[in-house]
Amino acid sequence: MPKLDTFVIILLAAAALAAGGIALGQAEDSVDIGAAPGEFEFVRLAYSGNRYARSNRGQAWRTDWPDAEHHFLRGVNRLTTVAAADEGRIMIPLDADIYDYPWIYAVEVGYWHLNDQEAARMRDYLLRGGFLMVDDFHGSFEWAMFKASMDRVFPDRPIVDIAEGDEAFHVLYDLDQRIQIPSRMFIYSGQTWERDGVTPHWRGIYDDQGRLMVAINHNMDIGDAWEHADWPDYPENMTALAYRFGINYLIYAMTH
Repeated sequence: MPKLDTFVIILLAAAALAAGGIALGQAEDSVDIGAAPGEFEFVRLAYSGNRYARSNRGQAWRTDWPDAEHHFLRGVNRLTTVAAADEGRIMIPLDADIYDYPWIYAVEVGYWHLNDQEAARMRDYLLRGGFLMVDDFHGSFEWAMFKASMDRVFPDRPIVDIAEGDEAFHVLYDLDQRIQIPSRMFIYSGQTWERDGVTPHWRGIYDDQGRLMVAINHNMDIGDAWEHADWPDYPENMTALAYRFGINYLIYAMTH
């Protein structure tokens, strides 16, 4: 997988100082939606839904697509020296090219289902250096649904809280501020949580060398903050924090 060297990290840090419908297919090729190649490409994971997704959510993996990618990629180009692709890509777990991309984003993972073959592919991808960011799932029920598939990926690795001093929180931005990043419904309700997901959690899964492989953003909706970055009513401080988390994760993925 592509990596960036230490010199590039320094350049990224310097740049940061200036910063204040597709159906789920069965083919093993990625969905190319006209993205121009870049040093960083936003890859969205397209997964099969569990029984609750089929009845209630449809293709939950499409949530916020393509606006979240659109805004986040432009933020990467604006806030760092990483050359981001023009548009995102969509891949299924068994995609033959998945190993070419060090960073994958999965949304609404309370409604996903990975079968044994897909779980084995994701495990191999992650252990070989890949990074998975999961987002936009809330409360105890969705946590249980997420964990059922994650346990197939790593039955032998615990999910733990990411420590305050973890490099993923400091590789570019110092992410000492932890506020709950809500969906756009916050604008109308004034409530930052959904269901019984009152407390936000930043959790992860690590490999044997202590590298963060899976960043788990529970009781948050970072994708909505990207998607609605240009909405005047969505709080700027929450969008700015969502950009910082995403950028830190991608820099970490490209350098570890």
